[in-house]
Amino acid sequence: MLVQTPPMGWNSWNTFMSKIDEKTVRETADEMVAEGLLDAGYEYLVIDDSWSERERDKNGNLKVNCTKFPNGMKAVADYVHSKGLKFGMYSSAGVRTCMCFPGSFGHEFQDAQFFADIGVDYLKYDYCFRPTLADGPMLYNRMSMALKATGRDIVFSACNWGRDNTPSWIRSTGAHLFRSTLDIADSYQSMRNIAVSQLRNLPYIAPGCFNDLDMLVVGLHGKGSMVLGPTGCTDTEYRQHFAFWCMLSAP
Repeated sequence: MLVQTPPMGWNSWNTFMSKIDEKTVRETADEMVAEGLLDAGYEYLVIDDSWSERERDKNGNLKVNCTKFPNGMKAVADYVHSKGLKFGMYSSAGVRTCMCFPGSFGHEFQDAQFFADIGVDYLKYDYCFRPTLADGPMLYNRMSMALKATGRDIVFSACNWGRDNTPSWIRSTGAHLFRSTLDIADSYQSMRNIAVSQLRNLPYIAPGCFNDLDMLVVGLHGKGSMVLGPTGCTDTEYRQHFAFWCMLSAP
């Protein structure tokens, strides 16, 4: 079984949104190790949306944005691995990602091999711009099969926001996490609303497939991306945030 406990790590989105680049990733990897986060179990470093060019190449392959990542993504993955961390990337089950970069619909096996060749250990798979007639079980099964076909162990994080009654079928796709909420905001009310809404999903959580209540916003204090809102929380509220997520992700 690939995941016995919920994977822990860092994702670029809440702080940097589309302003992610090679320098930021390398510096983050350095800090995760230096500050003891890796030793505490935060082993994944995940690049979210906006890492690619706007279109695929003439053969339908994804292209890494060479301005943001001048040495290529394999070099970035190798650096992250050299620090003892695991490396994650992002795509979407639709024709475009949420920021309108190329999605993986119709390119699942091609993209899965691309990620495996780079050395990806974790794939966050979003749900934006999916074709109307393509349902969640089909889309997530297809990428799950594609990832398995590469022969590389890749944690598969299904990020479809709890749509289509996700908890009832997501384990059957082979996904290791299922996103069960809309985007979190950096406010106590947002985290509380999410926590209360997830009580009904407790029966679906077990080793191998865990509930994902969206990323922690602990410590942002209103300084994250504008998507999260400007309010922030107190340190006491952030501690409660940790407690909520621990209880509802892996009871």
